[in-house]
Amino acid sequence: MTDDGKDGAYCSICGGIPPDRITIRRIPIAGKETGIDRLDWIFSEVANLGLSDETEVSAELLRLVQKFNYIPARKSAEYAEGLLAAYKNRD
Repeated sequence: MTDDGKDGAYCSICGGIPPDRITIRRIPIAGKETGIDRLDWIFSEVANLGLSDETEVSAELLRLVQKFNYIPARKSAEYAEGLLAAYKNRD
């Protein structure tokens, strides 16, 4: 792994993301496994908010996921459903 402080960390062999820096988890969205970056951090942030209403939880999950991941507008309902299901089963 190389980290020169300018270009970030990358594998000195293949040039990709070093395995210890990968933060993508795969969850089912509309029946298809989908990679979501920083999902563990997002779940932690939402849990810290202490929200109890599922609509609010789903909205916050979508808001944070969209900061780091592309969600097609026409698929936002499916993402909300899949994210909420994964959030409920996170432990």
